[in-house]
Amino acid sequence: MHALDYASEAKDIFVLPDSVLQIKRLIDDDASGMDDIANVINFDPALTVQILKIANSALYKFPSKIETVSKAIQIIGTNSVYDLVVAFSICRTFEELDSTVIDLERYWENAVCCALLCKYFAERKKLKESERIFVSGLLHNVGELVMIRFNPDIAKKCAQINENETPLDLQLKLLGGASYADIGSTLVQMWGIPEAIITPIRNQHFSQYEATDVEQQIMQLSYILALDNCNPEIYSGHANLEVELYEKLGLEDSDLDAALSHVGMQSLSVLAMFNPAAASVM
Repeated sequence: MHALDYASEAKDIFVLPDSVLQIKRLIDDDASGMDDIANVINFDPALTVQILKIANSALYKFPSKIETVSKAIQIIGTNSVYDLVVAFSICRTFEELDSTVIDLERYWENAVCCALLCKYFAERKKLKESERIFVSGLLHNVGELVMIRFNPDIAKKCAQINENETPLDLQLKLLGGASYADIGSTLVQMWGIPEAIITPIRNQHFSQYEATDVEQQIMQLSYILALDNCNPEIYSGHANLEVELYEKLGLEDSDLDAALSHVGMQSLSVLAMFNPAAASVM
């Protein structure tokens, strides 16, 4: 099977809730307003609770409590709320997976670490709507979840990383030259998610793609930092980091340490919001 085949199979099984499509249609409709979008979210109690949790979390640090979805949309912004709806909905879509195939806790730890790094660097570079690159980071390895469902044996083998073989090395070898980035970005595209979220996922590996914009540079840096940070017993220090990844963004070593420290303080609370095992019991 090729990346397209895996994504096509996954699209038929892992179905996004109607709320994602409805909100996208409303955003694209000039005649719609914030109240229309709020009504769609309010119709889904779990989604409502999650949006309010996120809006009141350390991700934003608003001085007063946000108690309604309408207020969250007003303060965070329509597009940012949509991005967060996408993130939570996709995470919730993968609730039912065999937890014995790979270490799913580590998977979500890595996903959240990459997402928070993306958001941190995006804010550092003063990019608008940093939630969008946050979502790309959160979903950067969603192709692995697809593989758990359709080919657990390969998923197990791809997870056996070591100091001489990175995840990408194993994926290219075992998937006939494809990667989880190929599968994940193809699936997300099939779901109709905006291209601005898809492209950083597709081009996350600096050894394969030259970053053509700041968002892709941020993703490539965040991917490597998260990989090393979440696998310290395999990759000591910044084992897989190339200096050019952060120098292109005008960053120094000390900036990376500050970013990882910032992520460390937020990771547990954010993990509880997006890890499906945690979100399902909220």
